[in-house]
Amino acid sequence: MDKSYLRQILNPVLKDPIFVQGLPGFGNVGKIAAHLLIKFCGAKPFAELYSPSFPDYVSVNSKGICHLPRYEFYAAPMDKNDFIIMTGDAQPSFEDVIAHYKLCSETLEFVEKQGCSLIVTMGGVPITEEKTQVYVAATSTRLALEFMEKGAVIYSKGRIAGATGLMLGFAKEHNLEGICLLGATTGFRADRGAGFSVFKFLMKALGNEVKEGL
Repeated sequence: MDKSYLRQILNPVLKDPIFVQGLPGFGNVGKIAAHLLIKFCGAKPFAELYSPSFPDYVSVNSKGICHLPRYEFYAAPMDKNDFIIMTGDAQPSFEDVIAHYKLCSETLEFVEKQGCSLIVTMGGVPITEEKTQVYVAATSTRLALEFMEKGAVIYSKGRIAGATGLMLGFAKEHNLEGICLLGATTGFRADRGAGFSVFKFLMKALGNEVKEGL
C-alpha cells in the first residue's frame, strides 16, 4: 500500500450530519469522547480509511484478531442531529507534517460528500492542576462565543497540534463551520473523566441530555 485507501462498508442515509472527530492524543481525551458518543448514539461503522502514514504495527482486539491501523467512520441517525463520528487507532507521527495534511484533506473531502457542514474535533489540553474544564476554539467569533455562553472557556493558548487542530483549519478554508472542544487533563494516563466532560458538554450544547452513568 503506497497511498491512502478508503473502504466504504455501507451507504448510510443521513440528513445534514455533524462530523465529530476524536483521535488518540493527550490523555486520549478525544478518542474516549468519540467512543462515548458512538455508544450513546448506537452508531454503526460504515467506512474505514487506511494509510501508509500510520505506525508500523497491527492492533489486536480482545478475541485475538488483528487489523492495520485505521480511521473508522460511524453513522448515527438521531432525532435532533445526525452524526458522522470518526475515531481511530493512531495518528501519523507529529514529525510527519505532510501525512497530517494529506489525511485531514482526504477526511474532509469524504465527509463533505456525506453532506457535513459542521466539523467538531475533540482532544485534550495539558494542565498542571486537577480540574474539570472544557475549552473551545472555532472557525468564527460567533461560534466561539456561542459555545462559551454554553459553558466552555475560550482557548487562547496559541496552538492545537495534529488532526485535532488541522481539521479546523481545513474546514475554514472550505467555508465550513468548525469547533474544537478540549478537555483539561494532566495527560499522564487515559483520562476518562476529561473525555466524559467533553462528550457531555457537546451533547448538552446540541440539546441532548446525558446521564452520568453512561
